[in-house]
Amino acid sequence: MLPSTHHRLDPDLYPAGTQIESAGSAVSWAAILAGATTAIAVWLVLFTLGAGLGLASTSTFADHQPGTTTFRVAVGIWLIITQWVSFALGGYIAGRLRVRWASVHTDEVFFRDTAHGLLTWAIATVIVGGLAAFAAVFASPVDMPVPDVSADVAEAIRKAAAATAIFTAIAMVTGAFIASVSAVIGGRLRDLHP
Repeated sequence: MLPSTHHRLDPDLYPAGTQIESAGSAVSWAAILAGATTAIAVWLVLFTLGAGLGLASTSTFADHQPGTTTFRVAVGIWLIITQWVSFALGGYIAGRLRVRWASVHTDEVFFRDTAHGLLTWAIATVIVGGLAAFAAVFASPVDMPVPDVSADVAEAIRKAAAATAIFTAIAMVTGAFIASVSAVIGGRLRDLHP
């Protein structure tokens, strides 16, 4: 376990009430970028696996289709699992690779580790979101006519898009939480093994 008390300063060198600040930043950007890169790589593998499993579970034949609700729930669960696993590893890497902070209270170390995990999640999310937005703008056909669809089809598309957006938001919040917790775990292990 980590000590739960303040680190004591030598009273001969520092008079009572002296505040000591580290010369370096409290943010280990290299560790955060390593965690974000790891999270993105794991996310891409799991996303690709999920797409493959999803395509394998569907068919062009109507009698071999999974139910719409079943498919939506499965996609939602997979999105959450993907976020959980990728950001657990990314946050852990960010916490484990960060510098060791000397003379810092354990509450501050906890906050910094949590922030490292959250920043890992934020950077990875912004990069993936930016790439997805760029790809969608780049790939969208400008002159393609919009097919005329029935109201039932349009409603089904609306429901699917709404469910996907809700599951994605839940998965993203889960990813932020998991990255923060994993960074704390990685940071504690970093401090236990100098």
